[in-house]
Amino acid sequence: MTGLAGYMSGHSHQILWQTLVALSGSLCLAVSGSTVLNMWYDRDIDARMQRTCWRPLPVGKVTPREALILGLFLSTIGVAWALALDWLYGVVVFAGLFFDVVVYTLWLKRRTAWSIVWGGISGGMPVLAGRVLVIGRVDWIGLTLASAVLFWVPTHILTFNMRYFWDYQNAGIPTFPARYGFQITRLVIAFASIAAAAAMGLAALGVGMTADSLRLMAVLSTALFFLAVVSTINTSDKTNFWLFKYASMYMLCIMLLLMLNSV
Repeated sequence: MTGLAGYMSGHSHQILWQTLVALSGSLCLAVSGSTVLNMWYDRDIDARMQRTCWRPLPVGKVTPREALILGLFLSTIGVAWALALDWLYGVVVFAGLFFDVVVYTLWLKRRTAWSIVWGGISGGMPVLAGRVLVIGRVDWIGLTLASAVLFWVPTHILTFNMRYFWDYQNAGIPTFPARYGFQITRLVIAFASIAAAAAMGLAALGVGMTADSLRLMAVLSTALFFLAVVSTINTSDKTNFWLFKYASMYMLCIMLLLMLNSV
């Protein structure tokens, strides 16, 4: 969805359904491949977490060798397809996969709570890739859209870290709540929400979003910030869960606005 939004933000008058299918297909394969590779590497962690212990690898429905082959196959086909569409688009797609699998999962996830920053970078690559595909270069709007996703990640992930705090503790994964405490984590979420909304608003102005769409975006962003602030005061699990759910819906709605603005 973010890749399509990035592509349609370019206001191209030559948007072809074949290109949209190729964009969606290549991103889907690359992202799916990286997810499989992550699960292949983290199968020992998943087995120790109640939330993930029933995944196919921990329960033995899929062997590690099968998972590795599938992950490499999907990733290779996805990146190759992306490179065939456009070399720069393919490079950005590969960068997202590299940051997610190599930098985040293999290198940093088990070492530092700050690994989510690198995970956020990989999360911002699809929207950047989509814009690169339509305009043929990396521009400030594409980078700002990617930054908005990067700033959004703490709201999405840190609420998850708090909800499943003991799962992460049992698995030995360093998280912000464990390293800095719940209250500091909630403040980080609040500031990250402001940054995400500001970056998204700046990008929206850059692509020439209509006044009505900007007003709706402002309402959605205000609600995100309000929930983030409330979570620092009302520290219940229910409030935290609602913030986690709304963060996902927020990103989906913002990306849909970008797409609709380009139709």
